[in-house]
Amino acid sequence: MARFIERFGGEATVAPSMQEVSNASQPAVEKFAEMLSAGEIDVIIFLTGVGTTALFEALSKKFSEEEINDLIQKTCVAVRGPKPMAVLSKRNIASDFRAPEPNTWEELVEEFRKADFELTGKTVAIQEYGIPSLELHDWLQSQNAKLLSVPIYKWELPDDLQPLKAAILATVAGEFDILLWTSAQQVVHVLEVAAQMDLQENWITSAQSCVNASIGPATSVRLREKGIEPSLEPTHPKMAHLAREAIESLTRP
Repeated sequence: MARFIERFGGEATVAPSMQEVSNASQPAVEKFAEMLSAGEIDVIIFLTGVGTTALFEALSKKFSEEEINDLIQKTCVAVRGPKPMAVLSKRNIASDFRAPEPNTWEELVEEFRKADFELTGKTVAIQEYGIPSLELHDWLQSQNAKLLSVPIYKWELPDDLQPLKAAILATVAGEFDILLWTSAQQVVHVLEVAAQMDLQENWITSAQSCVNASIGPATSVRLREKGIEPSLEPTHPKMAHLAREAIESLTRP
């Protein structure tokens, strides 16, 4: 991200606000492996590349690569975006449904609708990321599907909070023109740490004066929930587009 910012003429401050912690040993992952082996999973929804990779790693403790691929291909495979699709493609696993840009759960749902895909009574496993995708859960339940949530990793604050705290102080001091957001959970964690510093309200006020560039709809929703109106979403939900278009928004005549 720093290289992208500098490439397009910006000065980068990178403050990690989250880390991924594996949940691969959780009972839900064990249950998924058992049900998959027994042919009891009808649909698998892969939401992230990291989660897809972690799920395959967890399965590899029980099955060979050939067995995993065979079991997955017996199900209906749905992917939210290009990152989980890239992981599947490396294993020569095709997808039945793929969400177009901006690659949210809503686009994925629309693909099911367009295909008139019947979900009633089907068991749908969702590779979760960080926190459950509750809106997707609600829609699937409205279709009378049976849900199996598979939280393969969770988000926690970084072990070293000093860069994030320094960035929060710099925001309050008015040192930034642009704030780049690549995840809704980043918003939650920044505000959590700002609250620990007794700076949450000050930080929000200062952030409102910046260009807040959001990677996509889910992140924009979270920003609005916290009182920050996104200034823009990039034309494509990719970090290079995010950095370039945010910087251009300040430099264009």
